[in-house]
Amino acid sequence: MAWRLDWSKETNILTAMLLWPVWSLILLLIPVDAADKGDDVRAGCSTAVNDLVYIVDGSWSVGFADFETAKQWLINITSQFDISSHYTQVAVIQYSDNPRLEIPLGKQQSAADLIRAIKGITYMGGNTQTGRAIRFAVDHVFSTSQRASPVKNRIAVVVTDGKSQDDIVDSSMEARAQSITVFAVGVGDEIANSELVSIANKPSTAYVLYAEDYTTIDRIRDSMEQKLCEESVCPTRIPVASRDEKGFELMVGMNIETKAKKIPGSLVSQTAFALNTSTDITEKTSEIFPEGLPPSYVFVATIRLKGIAPTLNFDLWRVLSKKKEIQAAVTLNGKDKSVTFTTTSVSKREQRIVFQGFQALYDGMWHQLKLLVRPSQVTSFLDDQQIQEVLLEPAEPIYINGKTQVAKRRGTDVTVPMEIQKLRLYCDPHQSEKETACEIFSVVKTFNL
Repeated sequence: MAWRLDWSKETNILTAMLLWPVWSLILLLIPVDAADKGDDVRAGCSTAVNDLVYIVDGSWSVGFADFETAKQWLINITSQFDISSHYTQVAVIQYSDNPRLEIPLGKQQSAADLIRAIKGITYMGGNTQTGRAIRFAVDHVFSTSQRASPVKNRIAVVVTDGKSQDDIVDSSMEARAQSITVFAVGVGDEIANSELVSIANKPSTAYVLYAEDYTTIDRIRDSMEQKLCEESVCPTRIPVASRDEKGFELMVGMNIETKAKKIPGSLVSQTAFALNTSTDITEKTSEIFPEGLPPSYVFVATIRLKGIAPTLNFDLWRVLSKKKEIQAAVTLNGKDKSVTFTTTSVSKREQRIVFQGFQALYDGMWHQLKLLVRPSQVTSFLDDQQIQEVLLEPAEPIYINGKTQVAKRRGTDVTVPMEIQKLRLYCDPHQSEKETACEIFSVVKTFNL
């Protein structure tokens, strides 16, 4: 509010003097770090900004009981999102002969309200007009979003158990043309895989899911949740051989390739980079992980520790909040030859997992360190060999208004001299199986033998 004072200059000064003690008292009552807390920004799957539309088959082939199961499945996979006008807005369309808008986009502004609304949806029955339903979502649902600015993530999830009785190709193409990401979930043996592929985005391996029947649909709940999260928080792709994988190429994002000295890698065909004490690998987290970290990911580093590095305790990779609290970190402990993984926790300040059995990592040779992080556990690997699997407590979204760093002494900004060939974070946990240590000479030699 803007005020214009028409009083005399003297009156203004007198008034300010009289009010100053009041303002001083107010300022004293405000916590010292309130401004800092106001600047804290958490980001992750739950805080993703999505327009999410479920397009659910309500034809006669589904049946009353299975339709109730499908509704509960929607509730389960939506529970990971913060439902509000600021974050994820949800709409639900049920279709048979015609589409019916059950829940308008953004009408429900809390998870509790959305759950009640989904539970209240009544089964339609009828034929299967999937193409018409997709077209309806494109023309009449996504377009009703009341966001102040365009939404980056517009996602449709089509759940069907039978062959469509109309054309699905044109409507699906139109959805993708309008930057709507389409997932296709097939249930039962009546649905043709070719139809699901036509509905969904490419590649089909990432956007098509299948359940044997509605009684087993909850088995793909984790996969659906992960894929929705990947779509929300992993906008970038890593070019890997002949495929692109969602994730973060930290060698590029952290500017290691431009800041560090280029050196020969683990094989003649590989290039690596040497860090020294004057190489500062620090970037704003909001630029590296603008939407936070996914609930599951694969951290991969191909490194060589020489000189004093094998004796030090340092963070190979860490994400710090503005107050320098660790949000995520992979720490190398030269003293006891272990590796520590740190992440957030909903019940305490942080949770730290110490992995033993990494003596070889500190022998001055090239090695690949890999951590497979899932919501309830983290598994460590060295050169394709599993070392240890440990349970995790629930984590919370990370603060992204701090900084992300590489090769820093624990608790300081001092860079540890070391050599790095690869530093990646894959969003798909299945990349743990595909990301092998074939770039390590000793591993290749053993494999060939």
